[in-house]
Amino acid sequence: MVEAVTINRQWCKGCGICVAFCPKAALKLENEKAVPVPGRCIACGMCELYCPDLAVSVDKTLRPVKEEAGEDES
Repeated sequence: MVEAVTINRQWCKGCGICVAFCPKAALKLENEKAVPVPGRCIACGMCELYCPDLAVSVDKTLRPVKEEAGEDES
């Protein structure tokens, strides 16, 4: 599974801002660096927006697609 969020470990200073702003707890600090939690990222981009070191990038093309229940595509 490819994760939508990528952390540049050379640039990440482990401040935890991305972790704090993630609405789905898709990031955590491990060994003083941010790392993705597999399967949680919804590619909202909040972590990328708030990272002061530009260490986070989000591929929004990997955003999960919600299927609308009950809609007929006739």
